[in-house]
Amino acid sequence: MAAQSPFPEWIRQGWASGEDFTYTKGLIEDLGLHTVCQSANCPNIGECWQRRTATMMVLGGTCTRSCRYCSVDSGKPAPPDPQEPENVAEAVRRMDLKHAVITTVTRDDLPDGGAAHIAETVRAIHRLNPGTTVELLVPEFEGVEADIRTVLDAGAEVFGHNIETVERLYPVLRDRRSTYRLALDVLRQAAQYEPRPIVKSALMAGHGETEQDVEATLQDLLDAGCEAVSIGQYLRPGPKQRKVEAFVHPDQFKAYEAMAYEMGFMFATAGPFVRSSYRSDEMMKAYFARERIRAMGRVGS
Repeated sequence: MAAQSPFPEWIRQGWASGEDFTYTKGLIEDLGLHTVCQSANCPNIGECWQRRTATMMVLGGTCTRSCRYCSVDSGKPAPPDPQEPENVAEAVRRMDLKHAVITTVTRDDLPDGGAAHIAETVRAIHRLNPGTTVELLVPEFEGVEADIRTVLDAGAEVFGHNIETVERLYPVLRDRRSTYRLALDVLRQAAQYEPRPIVKSALMAGHGETEQDVEATLQDLLDAGCEAVSIGQYLRPGPKQRKVEAFVHPDQFKAYEAMAYEMGFMFATAGPFVRSSYRSDEMMKAYFARERIRAMGRVGS
């Protein structure tokens, strides 16, 4: 008798394979890049890499924070690779991406938290790929306005910082240096910047939050100026990370997505396999996104 799966029937993903998957994997290895797809054990790696897309992770593969849900290596990082911005830009060119998503580890060891390196990555992508929009997913830089402005000045069309979870669960899930209110402040600073980028955030479900918790979080994000939101199922990436408290039904995710739109978000997506960068290029096709890019006077206008 076959053993019963610990996952509900809606948590199913195909194996990663195929010519396009192999191409993406080889490209990442050839340029010596890190991806959140690998470091965070993302369940969508097969689908995304088969589409010849990947979320590059800059500033190396070691984070100075240690959140209880994350499988990215934590410890003392190596110095940033000065060639990394150009290598990321080259990867975007080879994959022919029209929308590139770049994330980063947290680097508390660097004086500016890595802001200048991230900014140079954005500029390198735009130089080599003038028709490509850039979406950033950045840490909070300890709330330092000058560092956040350094990143914003680089001109990414989408500025993302993930709220990750509801306020009640922050002490349970996040590194002690990360706070809910600080995350909101980072988004607020981005929303007040001119020319204003699209401001985006994301949170996980399945840690024991209630529907009321999620609604309150969405309202806090809106109040901070967030316009786009992603909500996905937390899936334990490895034995060292926190266990899943609940598998949220797809119907509940549909309800969360509808709730977000009803509350006033310009873009919302929710589902078991939704992640902050998952199919983010689809958001860029929305009318509000195209109008924002025109207003910014940058690529794609």
